[in-house]
Amino acid sequence: MDGDERLERIEIKLAHLEQAMQQVSDEVARQQLQLEQALARAHRLSSRLQELEGGGASAGGEEKPPHY
Repeated sequence: MDGDERLERIEIKLAHLEQAMQQVSDEVARQQLQLEQALARAHRLSSRLQELEGGGASAGGEEKPPHY
């Protein structure tokens, strides 16, 4: 194997590694967006649950039974 052939193989490997790295980077960015959306939704649901548990009795006029 001469120097030109070796250099070409290295360049090909580098191109494949760059492509793989870009795919990983894109996937990480997509997952980060999904995570942020899931956390925002969990926060909204948590807030809504607190509203229902805390303010629901006085707002709706219904009180919890004594055994609660």
